[in-house]
Amino acid sequence: MKTIKETWCCVANCGACCNLTPEDRPDLEEYLTAEELEIYLGMVGKDGWCINLDKDTRKCLIYEQRPRFCRVKPDTFQDMYDVAEAEFNEFAIACCRDQISGVYGNDSVEMKQYNRGVRDEE
Repeated sequence: MKTIKETWCCVANCGACCNLTPEDRPDLEEYLTAEELEIYLGMVGKDGWCINLDKDTRKCLIYEQRPRFCRVKPDTFQDMYDVAEAEFNEFAIACCRDQISGVYGNDSVEMKQYNRGVRDEE
């Protein structure tokens, strides 16, 4: 019998995390520094999407230089959200699912793709 384990990963053609609408994230000041908040707000386009997202390819145009708050890594989540490394995987998966659901919907192609991407069959 196969065991299904989930491991966080970023999946191509999603971009849900690039929907930066500040009204959807009222607690920004709790985990961003004043400088980061200024950068974040400067990245929000008129439609709420990050100005650095290529909407056709759904790829970040500044990926290698993206700010700390765009990096989904255990040390970043520890620092920003006080999430222990042992809890990172589960927390990050839940964050992605919440964001994808809010942006595209629970039954979206993006959610199905994400769910396939995080599953590891053993």
